[in-house]
Amino acid sequence: MLPRSRVTIRDVAAKAGVSHQTVSRVINGRENVTEATRGRVEAAIHEMGYQPNAIARSMARGRTFTLACISPNLTDVTYASIIEGAETEARAHGYFLLTASAADGEMFATLVDQMLASRRTEGLLVITPRISEHHLRLPKNVPVVFVGANPGDEWGASVNLDDEEAGRMATGHLIDLGHRRIALITGPLEEQSSQNRLHGFQGTLQAVGIEPSPLLVEGGDWSATSGLQAVQRLLSQEPGFTAVFAQNDRMAVGAICALRDAGRCVPKDVSVIGIDDMPLGSYFDPPLTTVLQDTHRMGRQAACLVIHAIEQRDAPCEHQLVEPRLIIRKSTDGPSPLR
Repeated sequence: MLPRSRVTIRDVAAKAGVSHQTVSRVINGRENVTEATRGRVEAAIHEMGYQPNAIARSMARGRTFTLACISPNLTDVTYASIIEGAETEARAHGYFLLTASAADGEMFATLVDQMLASRRTEGLLVITPRISEHHLRLPKNVPVVFVGANPGDEWGASVNLDDEEAGRMATGHLIDLGHRRIALITGPLEEQSSQNRLHGFQGTLQAVGIEPSPLLVEGGDWSATSGLQAVQRLLSQEPGFTAVFAQNDRMAVGAICALRDAGRCVPKDVSVIGIDDMPLGSYFDPPLTTVLQDTHRMGRQAACLVIHAIEQRDAPCEHQLVEPRLIIRKSTDGPSPLR
């Protein structure tokens, strides 16, 4: 097979036994090609690893094949993984992905104007933990997919973790181990994911006859420091808990530090579980039990949705949920009296 960077449309044509004009018609989705010929061309493209030239496609069809992605920042590992997944999927479909960060609503509005006003961007991915008035002012003529929050059908499609199921999964794991006094550290409660994970937590407790105690719930801001401080407050006001469910892994790591500082062993004295499966989670001491949030997959699905909306303008608005998965490591065990 020729190196991918050197494969040309004429190489594909020779392999398929057709003209380069026929290959171009297949690439651009033209209908005046027989199914047998189209199959040979597509097989040759796949076998030779040919990547259509986006610039040439743009000239031929009056399009840019460019997507834009706006994220709160480009350094957070969760956002970076979503962007990586979106870029992987965009490339596979012959699209470019432009990425920028907007720390506030004013910057977001400026970026939207820059990316969309010139009509060089055909679709937009918005990574955001909460929907604001700035997000609801987006142009209606450009397909938009939100990742991290659901704006409703009127404003755009979305891809999110099934956060309520993630909350049920984490809480259910602790209950199955025998825990009944379970403390919760939430993310910011103005964010949809925090609220949904809270509902999953509360519903799972109530399903087994445990009434959630407000004294066992503390708020955090997703940082390890906030997890540490939340556990310090819990230990001072309601120290009898035997497990901690932190709504993300960073807060879980902070919780473990606070427990150790207080002389409590994890998981012998207190079990700890998080959500995310951050890259270093299996290397913590103890390795962290968590619920996987497949952010790379979320990015890929979001890119697929926006490309589908570009190419099928009458497609219905979709809101996809990515299923979580429990990953059991060594930071959770049964409460001490049961062992």
